Amino acid sequence: MKKQSLGQQIYEHLMNGINHMLPFVIGGGLLMALAFLFDDYSVNPANFGSNTPFAAMLKQIGDLAFGFMLPMLAGYIAVSVAGQSGLVTGFIGGMMAQQSGAGFLGALLAGFIGGYVIVLLSKILKFIPKSFEGLKVMLLYPLLGLFVVGVIMMFVVNPPVAALNGAITNTLTSMGDSSKVVLGLVVAAMMAVDMGGPLNKSAYMFAVVCLDAGNASVMAATIVGGMVPATSIALATTLFKNKFTAKEREAGLTNYILGMSFITEGAISFAASDPLRVLPSVTLGSAVAGGLAMMFNCASRAPHGGIFVLPVIENPMGFVIAYIGGVLVAAVMMGLLKKPAQE
Repeated sequence: MKKQSLGQQIYEHLMNGINHMLPFVIGGGLLMALAFLFDDYSVNPANFGSNTPFAAMLKQIGDLAFGFMLPMLAGYIAVSVAGQSGLVTGFIGGMMAQQSGAGFLGALLAGFIGGYVIVLLSKILKFIPKSFEGLKVMLLYPLLGLFVVGVIMMFVVNPPVAALNGAITNTLTSMGDSSKVVLGLVVAAMMAVDMGGPLNKSAYMFAVVCLDAGNASVMAATIVGGMVPATSIALATTLFKNKFTAKEREAGLTNYILGMSFITEGAISFAASDPLRVLPSVTLGSAVAGGLAMMFNCASRAPHGGIFVLPVIENPMGFVIAYIGGVLVAAVMMGLLKKPAQE
């Protein structure tokens, strides 16, 4: 088996953390968004989301799930690095990052630190006989690992990373309209350019970080950017039938649902078969949609759900216009660029 490079190993560890974290982000985030949908704003605007008992229940559960986002990220990065023994060091390191304001970046570092501390301890404690393996796993790794990770997070990682997070949040908050449009263009284009790959995941995680910091506009641009690729391909197969094979036209129908559901991966097979024409088209269309969403001041408290969370999106009409605009740009560009299909 070919040995992985350091970059591949880091990416694999990171994706393990993200994949275990996403159910907490999506489930918790959607429950929080539904709390606003079912609440009565007029009762107490300052307490919107928790005014009615049902809304308060949804928000409490959603907040709790969303609150485990960073510890789960760090915990399962550490598990990927060091095995099950890394869970406690990564998880607590992620919790410390969350409580200190070090946020996503702090939790990410906590995961790797927690994992490699356990790897180091396993080497140092190699002299202990195998008959005492249970002692190492149940006592020494958690005790020594938590102490070392806790000290590193408290005094080395959290202070500078929390300061950096604060600066980023302040910059996003103070952005003018033109800067926000550019940000929307970039994150939405990243959602389309590799469809579920590193850039897509980076853009989505940036939006999650912004949402956690109270900036929901980036999430709206990210969601609409991720909806455009599959939907625009579906529309292109409908409008420009001669540019696609019968099999592609059939698959295109499924992409209407995938696109509206914010599942970018539905476009992968089309991009793989004709990357020079499909990728520029969907990337430009997504960028247009993200820029328009920012220009229309759209915001999404829900981190997933596509068109189905439209009721909880601020300025839903603007969001729909941005979505349709991006889809049309991508579909028309695809139709113009692609050559007639050879059946």
